[in-house]
Amino acid sequence: MKKFSFFIFCVLTSVGLFAQQKPLPKMTITPLTSDYYVATSYGYPSKDESPYPANSLFVVTDAGIILIDTPWSEAQTQELIDRLQKDFHKKIVLCIATHFHDDRVIGFDVLRKNGAKTYTSKQTYALAKQHKSKLPEFTFSSDTTFTVGNVSLKTFFPGEGHSPDNIVVWFPQQLVLVGGCLVKSLDTDSKGYTGDANMKNWKTAIENVIQRYGHAKYVIPGHQGWAGGVEQLSHTMDVVK
Repeated sequence: MKKFSFFIFCVLTSVGLFAQQKPLPKMTITPLTSDYYVATSYGYPSKDESPYPANSLFVVTDAGIILIDTPWSEAQTQELIDRLQKDFHKKIVLCIATHFHDDRVIGFDVLRKNGAKTYTSKQTYALAKQHKSKLPEFTFSSDTTFTVGNVSLKTFFPGEGHSPDNIVVWFPQQLVLVGGCLVKSLDTDSKGYTGDANMKNWKTAIENVIQRYGHAKYVIPGHQGWAGGVEQLSHTMDVVK
């Protein structure tokens, strides 16, 4: 009887936890400029929270599609692959993640199975391995330039902030900066998850980004809206100081 009662308790507890999580909204794709788009996927920051938006950026080139940060689940990553094949008749050929958390790397295995080359910095690789996150196929050891077809991008490590390994990605042709979770949207005054953050250096990291890319026309934060453009950089300093 005790075993049966414990079983019922476990079932009811599991149902209760499941009921607290709302279904994920449908992933959206929003045009940014020219051949640049933002894919917004959703995940749960914790078991008792509502779905939360995460931004990835993709660029359609004449040699395939560049993706910065995977969607927030393997299923949403596959959905993005399928939608891009249907809408643009092109495959994702390169994906770079801006740090080691799941909302940036969880789709790596799916992308690799579909023929994309997946990259992170060596520091991100080490942290992903340590925390049992998904691993890239390739790494780079310092700030690096990549070119796919007619589009070039540059990675930049500005120093520790949201995480020890956070990088930003710069597209000079359209002045697009992918800030990842180092950059906070104007939609929030919350620091977000800080379990791996360097709060003392975060402001300095943003100052380094401003010094190099303060002329950006578009700035894409890791989460929520990006309407504020470059103003999101100074806003981030206000949030984290």
